[in-house]
Amino acid sequence: MKSTREKILNNLLKFPRSSINDLAKSVGINAISVRHHLTNLQAEALVNADEERHGVGRPRLVYFLTEKGLEHFPTHYLRLTNHLLNQVKDTLPEKNVKQIFEQIAKKLAEDHTPLPANSPIEERLDVLKNILTKEGFLIEWELKDGEYQINEISCPYYHIGQSHPEVCIVDQTLISTLLSIPVKRVNCVLNGDDHCTFIVKT
Repeated sequence: MKSTREKILNNLLKFPRSSINDLAKSVGINAISVRHHLTNLQAEALVNADEERHGVGRPRLVYFLTEKGLEHFPTHYLRLTNHLLNQVKDTLPEKNVKQIFEQIAKKLAEDHTPLPANSPIEERLDVLKNILTKEGFLIEWELKDGEYQINEISCPYYHIGQSHPEVCIVDQTLISTLLSIPVKRVNCVLNGDDHCTFIVKT
């Protein structure tokens, strides 16, 4: 039997932009309990809310699944991505495939404000950490043996990378482009290391 939480998520999948009263009727519990579950789901970034005009009077809150919430449900994105990449690799030379991944990384970098090249490297690394978090990465950086190291604790492309290691070009190029400094990968989780590590060549 599905939990109340799962019922709420399923209802928001079927009926996006539902109000608390809508969900209370669909799930079969009172509005106060629904509100409590929605607060928890928002804290987990699975659900978000907007104000919506509904006749006269004050606007009401309507709820919808975030991208993370949508990913909670089974999808075939990974399978489709693998098929697409297999087709690309079967069609194009290796050099062109590499260029495609580099171009993807540079496009991702363009979505963010450039980091000032004259700012201290530690400030840039802190900003980089925040940017990569928005892109789905979890990184930490440290000064070790006189070198700045970036440790990539988790990567949103890990599952794709298991079949297509070429995708690792994306994060290395993204980091290098955002910092405006070359970086060298010295560890890779796909090679059995605990995490990916990059050395910043200051």
